[in-house]
Amino acid sequence: MDFDLNEEMQVLQEAAREFAQGELAPRAAEADKNEAWVGDQVRMCGEQGFLGMAVSEEYGGSELGAVGTSVVLMEVNKACPSTGTTISVHNSLVCEALMRYGTDAQKQTYLPKLASGEWLGAYALSEAGSGSDAGSLVCRATQNDDGSFTLDGTKLWISHGDYADVAVVFARTDPDGGNKGVTAFLVETAWDGYKPGKKELKMGLRGSNTVELQLDQLRVPAENVLGEVNRGFHIAMSLLDTGRIGIASQAVGIAEACLDASVKYAKEREQFGKPLAAFGAIQGKIADMATGIDAARLLVFRAAQLKDEGKPHGREASMAKLMASQHANWCAKEAVQIHGGAGYTRDFPVERYFRDARVTEIYEGTTEIQKLVIARSYLRD
Repeated sequence: MDFDLNEEMQVLQEAAREFAQGELAPRAAEADKNEAWVGDQVRMCGEQGFLGMAVSEEYGGSELGAVGTSVVLMEVNKACPSTGTTISVHNSLVCEALMRYGTDAQKQTYLPKLASGEWLGAYALSEAGSGSDAGSLVCRATQNDDGSFTLDGTKLWISHGDYADVAVVFARTDPDGGNKGVTAFLVETAWDGYKPGKKELKMGLRGSNTVELQLDQLRVPAENVLGEVNRGFHIAMSLLDTGRIGIASQAVGIAEACLDASVKYAKEREQFGKPLAAFGAIQGKIADMATGIDAARLLVFRAAQLKDEGKPHGREASMAKLMASQHANWCAKEAVQIHGGAGYTRDFPVERYFRDARVTEIYEGTTEIQKLVIARSYLRD
């Protein structure tokens, strides 16, 4: 097996790194401090083609594939995880949904705008009572005599739901259908009845807005059903594998930022007349960080390559997310420890990395859910 990126991917990686470190990294701390939406950063990512990574060239996308998308997401998240979250959701949960399940008309209507960055896409699945148990959602979609649907309900934890132009919204079309009674809809946020609510005050990713959505008598034409009526749960679950590869890529990027910051500080900071880097305890932390990052990165690329080859990759995506997210949190903790008291202040970026890393074990399926997915994949074989 070839563990090296090919020449095309190496060129992409270098270009993404140069852009991310030059344009995104200098703005990351300010966005976090002010809890300011990273709109300018997202716009710049659109200019780089990073909002069309999951879109075919036919619709104006860059069509990078899963491996190429992971390469970009690692670099973007190393610089600014708030921006990384936004472009990951936009690509893996919205553009991917349209590419896989959209009609020709839906693709022609939405994908060119999404790929160019003219429009931003959001994903609305979670509710107050349905997080990990997504099939228990209660947001209602009632069909009207003309075939359209009226949506009513509240969605929670919606990334950039207040800035999006179109959202993939899941609602219950069959009250007694359980997982088989959910439908996915393409909802334009300018339509009457789409109302962003409370903005969450979060521990990390403060530059990525997370909001409540209130759907009040929101009328959706029949042609905006995504896929088939009552088949929305299948769509949601199938997209999670792609989303998990995206979050695993984010976690690798954050872990790499922690390693770089720790190496830099260990070389500069002196104690007992010599740099921290001279102490075995610090060297051990650096070695464990680097080794775990390499392992996580390889797991991500394995899952991404399987996806690009059209092969099953659910187990591998969960393994990548499990390993990468746990290691990112460990790296962030150890980076703060290496920095000592300084790491507990906002004068150094590791404090922000510590907060940003935490959610990677929660969204797109918690650590506990990933373990269930992996274990069950073996137990049923």
